[in-house]
Amino acid sequence: MIRLALLLLLGRGPALHDLRVESRPPFAGDRRLLATISSNGDGVRDRAIVGFRLSRAATVHLDVVRTDTLRPERPQKTVFSVQRRMLAGARQLVWRPARSIEPRTYLLRLTVDGRVYTNVPGRRAVAPVVRVLGIEAEFPKRSYAPGDQANLRIATDARDLRLQVIQYTSQVGPRGGDFKVAGTAMTAPVRVDWSAHRHRPAPLRFIRAGDWPSGLYFLRLSAQDGRVGYAPFVVRTRTPRARVALVLSTNTWQAYNFWDADGDGWGDSWYVSGKNRSVDLTRPYLDFGVPFRFRDWDLDFIAWLNRTGKRVDFLSDDDVERFGSARELAAAYDLLVFPGHAEYVTERAYDLVARYRDLGGNLMFLAANNFFWKVRRDGQLLSRVRLWRSLGRPEAGLVGVQYVASDYGAHQAGYRVGAAEPWAFAGTGLGAGSVFGRYGIEIDARSAASPPQTRVLATIPDVMGPGRSAEMTYYETPAGAKVFAAGSLNFAASIGEPAVARLVENLWARLSRP
Repeated sequence: MIRLALLLLLGRGPALHDLRVESRPPFAGDRRLLATISSNGDGVRDRAIVGFRLSRAATVHLDVVRTDTLRPERPQKTVFSVQRRMLAGARQLVWRPARSIEPRTYLLRLTVDGRVYTNVPGRRAVAPVVRVLGIEAEFPKRSYAPGDQANLRIATDARDLRLQVIQYTSQVGPRGGDFKVAGTAMTAPVRVDWSAHRHRPAPLRFIRAGDWPSGLYFLRLSAQDGRVGYAPFVVRTRTPRARVALVLSTNTWQAYNFWDADGDGWGDSWYVSGKNRSVDLTRPYLDFGVPFRFRDWDLDFIAWLNRTGKRVDFLSDDDVERFGSARELAAAYDLLVFPGHAEYVTERAYDLVARYRDLGGNLMFLAANNFFWKVRRDGQLLSRVRLWRSLGRPEAGLVGVQYVASDYGAHQAGYRVGAAEPWAFAGTGLGAGSVFGRYGIEIDARSAASPPQTRVLATIPDVMGPGRSAEMTYYETPAGAKVFAAGSLNFAASIGEPAVARLVENLWARLSRP
């Protein structure tokens, strides 16, 4: 007898048959083991009904599990549990979540007298999954130039929506169900009647980017029932206007996006399962539509740019590749700044940036683990290929340092200032031997591939064990290029500290000119 692949058998044959989940009415894409609900209290899809047939009396335990962790082997978060002693025959369990539940998919794990029905990443689903529907929206492109038409795909069962474009300019307010972007409204709120699309996703033609400043923007979508969602996009210039470009790590944003498109209860990312070879660049983001890594690495730095009046052109990863050559890129910009986790880079982008450096272009890396993986883009799919260092192009040859270790933030410590390049710490109150900040999560250090002229500005000795130190570095090339690397993943997030802000100001002054 062929048994369910993920049924852990503790005893003789299964006591549960015809497992299914449903909501009323169904939403487009629902099937036997996937149901969509919306916990807004309007009487439509407010509950998930788990049905099954017991071949004999049994104790049935249901756990509703949230599974968006980077470490799927660890225990997942259970948001609801119920246990019942049930007689043989057709039976049901019901989950009616609170209105505050976060929109996403939830895995429904059932235990029947010790037999566990669950889903494992990368394998065929055998347990029910419930999608809690909020307001899901995504743009097909990651950046738009003034005058470009931006179409949108929306999934929600709200009757009407209010849509407004906001440029992100400063830090957010209290976190929670609403990201509360503290920015500049670029459009008035527009009401959209969505009552005809309450049971399936639908496209919407909404935005024609005006002559807006280059920057990071969010389309905010809100409903009268309190639900809210965001869809990020970059506005680029048609021709370069500033001499500095800020490159947002949009490839990494999607690599760490645990949006569950196939409905098995697990995020569709190679971080969840090795069987996921690609990620879809058009997926909406979890966390109400805000990229996972944006809050950690990019948010504070973009706010600092605006507070200090820095003039930059914003680019997505795609926009770097729009340049026809490195000479064109060097003619446009004196400095490329990578504020976030620029881990995933195509061959064309690596070639352009490396040649840009060779031509004298300056680079500033404000996180760690940069230019680590080679990726390939096929349409809207981004696939991970191999580590650049295993392809004979170690990232330290460009960045100055390369990935050494990570421990999810278990060990962090302050940088100790070295004696090299005292100009970098001028006005910070820091001198050789001073310690500042608290850094780690992922760290970089020099390797044999680092340019020989690479100097260490600061070090966190042995932060992740003997020989696993973080190094903040700087080097110059004979062609005049200047390259800074922070060496720790969360460096940019500390820019609110006066000493760190002054350090970055010193670097900016030196690197933003040819």
